[in-house]
Order: sequence, then structure tokens, then C-alpha cells
Amino acid sequence: MEKLIKIIRNPYEEPYHINLIFKATNGESAGQLEIYDNADRLKKLADILEDFPFKDEKQYLWELGSEKPEDRFAFYFKCEFSLIKHTSDCLVEIRLNNNEDGIEKSISEFNIQCKPAELNKLGQLFREFSKLEKETLSWSGLDGKVE
Repeated sequence: MEKLIKIIRNPYEEPYHINLIFKATNGESAGQLEIYDNADRLKKLADILEDFPFKDEKQYLWELGSEKPEDRFAFYFKCEFSLIKHTSDCLVEIRLNNNEDGIEKSISEFNIQCKPAELNKLGQLFREFSKLEKETLSWSGLDGKVE
């Protein structure tokens, strides 16, 4: 199994809010979480990742919710894109937490290592996906599609 990010869009109050099933794996670990976000975020991700890391941004954090019990948001989602110091590689840090307790509890945390050109490809896919015309984004490095 290779690295993969797959996002499935379920039309929901669009274009203001989007309902996404976020799935990811680094080949060893995998996770999945249903999230809700603002549709404009997809365009911002496209802007950042298409030029990553060649502009001012050296990292970008896509974060939703909280793991703090006092905030007790429905879920916690973290997808952080950054450069690995002293290399030309990039890192996608993923943490998915459904914020449930007991037998319903589900937490996944892992990293995906990639090259800047692979993140640029992910940005191109987000640009197409942000049009809210297609239901699935799949990225596996330099390969990917929106359908």
C-alpha cells in the first residue's frame, strides 16, 4: 500500500458548508473521519499547495475542531503541510479523532512524506475539487484525479 489521500464530497448546504469523508494512509497506518468545513477552504488549500513551498508559506495547518474536553467539538481534524528541515522533502502530518469515548473511540495519527511537486499536484486537485462539481479527490503523489 502506498501513500494516499482520498476525499469524498457529500453535497450538504453548499456552497457555504461542505461535508467530506477524509481518508488517508502512508502505507503503514490509515485513518478516516467525516468532517464539515467551509467550501472556501478548498480554494485556499489549492492556493497554498500549488506553490508550496516557493512563497512565504513554509507550512500550512488545516485544522478543525478540538480535542479539549471543555470545548468538546464533534471531532478533531488536523492536516499540516510542512517542509522537513535539511531536506527537500515535505511532510503531511495527519491526526483524526472522532472525540468519542469507550468502544466508539477512534484516533489515527501518522505522517506522509512526499516531494514538493507531489504537494503541488495535490493543490491542482484541490483547485478542481473546489468547483464542487465532482465527488471524489484521490491523490497518491504525482498521480491523482478528481471524478
